[in-house]
Amino acid sequence: MLKNWTNIFIYQLKHNKLFTILNILGLSIGIAGLIFAILYWNDEYSYDKWNSSKDRTFIVMNNVGKGTIFATNSAITAPLLKSSTPYVENYCYFNDFYTKETVQFNGKTEIIDKIFSAQKSFFSFFPFEFKYGNAKNVFQDPQSIVFSEETAFRLFKNENPVGRQVKYADKMFVVRGIYRIPGKSVVMPNAITNSIEEDIEAGKDHWGFRFGLIVKLRKNSDAPLVAKSLDEIFIENNYKKQAKNEGMTLKMFIKTYGEPMKSQLLPFENSRLHKGSYPFPEGTGNLQFLQILMGLSILILLLSIVNYINLATANAVKRAKEVGVRKIIGATKEQIILQFIFETVLTMLFAVLLALVIVEISLPFYNQFLDKELILAGSQFYVQLILIFILVVVVSGVFPAVYISNFELSNVLKGNFSHRKSGLWLRNSMLILQFSIAVFFIIGSFIVYQQVQFMSEKDLGFNGTQLMNISFRAQNDKGQFERYESIKQELKKIQGVEAVSVGAFSIGDNWFSKGGLHYKDTPEVVVQQLGSDFGMLEMLDIKLAKGRFLSEKLVADTISNVLLNEVAAKTMNEKDPLDKMIDWQGEKHKVVGIVKNFHYSGLDTDITPMIFFHINAQKWTQGNIEYITVKVSPKNMQQTIASLKSFWGKKVDAEYPFEYSFIDKNFAKTYKKFEDQRNLFALLNVVVILIAIFGLFALASFSMERRLKEIAIRKTLGAETNILLKELSKQYVIFFIIGFLIGIVPAYVLLHKWLESFAFRINITLLPFFIAFVSLLILTLTIVLVKAYQVTKVDVLQYLKYE
Repeated sequence: MLKNWTNIFIYQLKHNKLFTILNILGLSIGIAGLIFAILYWNDEYSYDKWNSSKDRTFIVMNNVGKGTIFATNSAITAPLLKSSTPYVENYCYFNDFYTKETVQFNGKTEIIDKIFSAQKSFFSFFPFEFKYGNAKNVFQDPQSIVFSEETAFRLFKNENPVGRQVKYADKMFVVRGIYRIPGKSVVMPNAITNSIEEDIEAGKDHWGFRFGLIVKLRKNSDAPLVAKSLDEIFIENNYKKQAKNEGMTLKMFIKTYGEPMKSQLLPFENSRLHKGSYPFPEGTGNLQFLQILMGLSILILLLSIVNYINLATANAVKRAKEVGVRKIIGATKEQIILQFIFETVLTMLFAVLLALVIVEISLPFYNQFLDKELILAGSQFYVQLILIFILVVVVSGVFPAVYISNFELSNVLKGNFSHRKSGLWLRNSMLILQFSIAVFFIIGSFIVYQQVQFMSEKDLGFNGTQLMNISFRAQNDKGQFERYESIKQELKKIQGVEAVSVGAFSIGDNWFSKGGLHYKDTPEVVVQQLGSDFGMLEMLDIKLAKGRFLSEKLVADTISNVLLNEVAAKTMNEKDPLDKMIDWQGEKHKVVGIVKNFHYSGLDTDITPMIFFHINAQKWTQGNIEYITVKVSPKNMQQTIASLKSFWGKKVDAEYPFEYSFIDKNFAKTYKKFEDQRNLFALLNVVVILIAIFGLFALASFSMERRLKEIAIRKTLGAETNILLKELSKQYVIFFIIGFLIGIVPAYVLLHKWLESFAFRINITLLPFFIAFVSLLILTLTIVLVKAYQVTKVDVLQYLKYE
């Protein structure tokens, strides 16, 4: 029986080559798209699955109001929590960033990136496997360091380095262990130290939010109780003390300065896809992009399945007599269903194999697009592939098989089957669905393109061209700002350098410092704190709305005078905020200028209140200096950069490489993920249109070939070609219009929701809908009219000689 079915399938392949090619190609493209999405999905959800500590681990976050959530904590919090509640089993402070430093061993210097610092309890939360050393005692003192297996090989080759000394950050550290990470993790450092202990000790009496914090609870259900305990600790040890110092009751203090922050415990498991503030240096995945990719891939596979069903039911007309003869010689309905499902299985096997070939060939480009290292492997993936295969076979194979098996024997043998309406209704409905999906993709692609174009062309409120951020590594001989001042004048002497300044911030980066600002009776406002040297704002070409910039000619400008941006000034509820005194960092400061709003970290976020001050006014910010900003002339820029590199290696840092980035390019990275979404939509748009073309062309071919005798008769009666073309194409235009009207509704709703994730966005106009209508109508008419023109050239005698 299987041999007979296989022979029939091969016979059909030979006599319906176009039908078969279009079917397999359409299905393979749809399956390949879903495979790509699944690989990405599996990778994002694989983070820390190996981690046995993930179930009871929570990340401590702090909601300070008005949508601002800190992913960092004070050094006071965890010890007080551990001593005051029975719910916490353990805790760990860590830095929420990686550092990049030189490590020296036996006269050899290696530049190591992704260096992480955490408390000694870190390995109870992240049970890395240790090749050398023991996780329980690797951090015996603040000068202990452990390396990943790959990094250790660079430094020590194959020897066991435990007990060896290395020079790191101008200090001697002892190697205590070599580890390997079992799988993907939100922390994947090349080296780990516990030097954070010194910072925690220094900040144990302060409420500055500096460190990431994770806690391990005895029971998951205790999380709300722990959050409540954290809130009580903050009120008792911070708000009440501040209120007492200012001679206020707690109630009065809250009324004056606003509600105290509220702690939140974010479950560690699957936190990689958390949207918002996040303390781990590997960052979060793009959940929205992942959902969009998965949703669109499923939609494309659905389109491929619809295309297959449509073509299968259309082809059924040609096989009606075959089914009729089989029924006469005794074939049961179940046997016919199984036969056609068997043919679907064989078709799907070809489609899946072709899809795997497409994925394997395209995977390097896909990895580059996502900045991933995905591979076609893993038991989870193969199980998913088998499930996809079964699902597609069931959905696309069973219905056509049942449809074909229900052919009425009397109608088939009389030759009346081709005039039945039920099959036509089904195929036409699915064609309309194909049009709807294609309309959705064209509209979506255009709107995403418009939004990304809007972001790339919008006035950002600053000018980052010609401004280089040069990496400025900290050294222990003296402070960052003092080092900067000692080389500032030397930098200005280099030909092509127009200006030099420094800031404790970097536009385009997600890192920034925040603090509370208060004015008279207005509630406390959380402001972004941007300390810099004189001239920094002028270099950035940030405009003044009122007042003046800070000047080195006025001593007060390095002590107590500040500037605000327009958003911060508005919170003061003061008609003229200039020369008004505000409370910030526990001291009085005078507002001497208001700068116009500018974008700091991307157009998907609102412009936050900002305060600008000279970096000497708040000494603590000097530790945040990571770059020196240099404005270079556009003339002979490469020569200027070469001179800067030479100077840097000789006079500033001979061990560390000269690294720089331009501020405008750095900011452009903030909307790269949206450019990826634009490119994804554009690519999938091409795929959808190709599949739709396959389906439309094949269906039009089947439909018009069924009407060849009708066309021959009408030509005999004198019908002109243009009249025939109009009649043959009219129904497809109607189907397209219906599909367009159906497709615009989800397109508008979903794209409008997507745009809501942007603080600055375009308005949806009629243009994308008009372009979708015109382009798809032209494409439809082109395909249909070309095929219609072919069939109007039939040989009349060939179809009428037996009549």
